[in-house]
Amino acid sequence: QVQLVESGGGLVQAGGSLRLSCAASGRTFSNFRVGWFRQAPGKEREFVAAFGWIGASTYYADSVKGRFTISRDNVKNTVYLQMNSLKPEDTAVYYCAARRSGVRPSDSNEYDYWGQGTQVTVSS
Repeated sequence: QVQLVESGGGLVQAGGSLRLSCAASGRTFSNFRVGWFRQAPGKEREFVAAFGWIGASTYYADSVKGRFTISRDNVKNTVYLQMNSLKPEDTAVYYCAARRSGVRPSDSNEYDYWGQGTQVTVSS
């Protein structure tokens, strides 16, 4: 079992930055790969960013590429999502999730554990 807790959300103006954190506890974190997803009101949950299985490989949705960066601190069992140049369309509840296997990091069905989410609101 893995427990995930997100933090760092809030209200920010367009063009601003936020850093989300996903703290993990439970089983050995290094055996899992973490991804970030988001869900805006009235929309389906969508992929944002994730780690792959090979080295430090990372994957990003086209909508956030060049603006968001996923990183991790294995000592602290924490994964971060640095979000820069935020836009109003980035407004959503952001979730981190962990998977034990799978080859499609953008597929939410591959993830076994989910956090409770943190709200990000970007004002124009």
